[in-house]
This record gives sequence, structure tokens and C-alpha cells, in this order.
Amino acid sequence: MKGSDHKNKFLLTHREREVFELLVQDKTTRDIAQQLFISEKTVRNHISNVMQKLNVKGRSQAVVELIKLGELLI
Repeated sequence: MKGSDHKNKFLLTHREREVFELLVQDKTTRDIAQQLFISEKTVRNHISNVMQKLNVKGRSQAVVELIKLGELLI
């Protein structure tokens, strides 16, 4: 049983986590894109994907949920 727990431990992909870690540091979409060497559209896609996973309607709500779930440490 323990093996299956490990698989579900993290909700976010590595890149989604990077994006949200920068978001909680008050970085803009442009800042995040430049820092991670990806397009602003890709940053928005990652944020949108996470909001869908969490079933929330905004970035700040997503951040609150991720902190509650222990996915983000602040």
C-alpha cells in the first residue's frame, strides 16, 4: 500500500511547482517566463493546468490550496 501513496504524494509536475514557487514570490508572468526560459503563454498554461487540477478559479486561490495541501512551502 505504501508504494501507491508515494505516487499520489505530489499533485504538481516539477515545472508547475517551479512556476508557483515563483508566483508566491510576487513574480509576474513575464518574470517567471524569463527566469525559466519559457514563453509567457507556457507560464499561463501551467497556472491554468494547476487551477484545473485544484478546481479553483484564480491564482491566489490555487496558491492557498497548494499551501493547505503541503504542495508549496512559504
